[in-house]
Amino acid sequence: MSPAVAVAHFFSFFLLVGTIAVIDLRLLGLAGRRQTLTQLAEQLFPWTWTGLGIAVLSGFFMFAPEAASFFYNAFFWVKLLVILPGVVFALIVQRNLRRWEELPAMPFLAKLAAFISLALWIGVLLAALEVANY
Repeated sequence: MSPAVAVAHFFSFFLLVGTIAVIDLRLLGLAGRRQTLTQLAEQLFPWTWTGLGIAVLSGFFMFAPEAASFFYNAFFWVKLLVILPGVVFALIVQRNLRRWEELPAMPFLAKLAAFISLALWIGVLLAALEVANY
C-alpha cells in the first residue's frame, strides 16, 4: 500500500501546484489568455482543492509510520512551513479574482501575489525533493 499512497501524494501535489501555477501565470498575463480569469478559475479551483485534500491525506499516511525520522528532517519542516503561506496566497487569489478582473488593468498587488505564490510553490517542490534525499 505504501507505493500507492506515495503515488497518490505526488500526483495530487502536482495537481495542486499545477492548477495554482496556471492561475498565477494567467494573473501575470503569461498563460491562458483564451478564457477570462474567472472562467479559468472556475474550472481549476475545484481541482486545486481536491489536490490539496488528497495531498494532505496521503501525506499524513506517509508521515505517520516514520514520524520520528521526519521530525529531525529540516527540509520536511521547511516544506510544511512554506505550504502554509502558499495556501494562504491561493485563498487570497481565489477570493479577489473577480474583483481584480473587473478592473481596467490587473493591479500590481495581484501580480505580486501571483509571483510570490509561484515562488512559494517552487520552494515547496524543492524542499520536497530534499526531504526524499535527506
